[in-house]
Amino acid sequence: MILPIVAYGSPVLRKETEEIEEGSDINELISNMFDTMYASSGVGLAGPQIGESLRIFIVDASPFSEPEEGEKASKEQLQLKDFKKVFINPIIEAEKGKEWPFSEGCLSIPGIREEVIRKPTVRISYFDENWTLHEETFEGIAARIIQHEYDHVEGVLFTDHLNPFKRRLLKRKLDDISKGIVDIDYKMKFPKLKR
Repeated sequence: MILPIVAYGSPVLRKETEEIEEGSDINELISNMFDTMYASSGVGLAGPQIGESLRIFIVDASPFSEPEEGEKASKEQLQLKDFKKVFINPIIEAEKGKEWPFSEGCLSIPGIREEVIRKPTVRISYFDENWTLHEETFEGIAARIIQHEYDHVEGVLFTDHLNPFKRRLLKRKLDDISKGIVDIDYKMKFPKLKR
């Protein structure tokens, strides 16, 4: 089932999420999250973005696996082709490497993309959809998607990583998003929408 994505300004996006009880049946939630993410052309989606203050996020980086026209797929692109995962009760154990900028966007903040600086390698422990515990290291785009979605379960948005001047420049656009003054082609829920 496709659920509405919660827009910037919603309190649920700012709350630190609650852990999911180990062994809980969350298959329907996971299925709904993938349906919602694909319907909105996302590569990641966290519980708070559908109004659930739960420590869960999903990723599917396959859109990043396509090479530019006339180019051959890189090693990283080939790895991203099958990078589809569920992260339940994740904990980032370490982030390392030389920070690098990349233009990020967010389904909860449509129409805004900004360069965010993050470390290129992340080590994370998490449960998958079968409640199997993993501890894995990811690099490059995969690491960045994980860091972005992990921020959501910590109540952090990508705009929080921007410098104060840049955030001030975006204030009006962000306020418009919270009021529903934005051009989107997917279902959203706006905190300040006048009925």
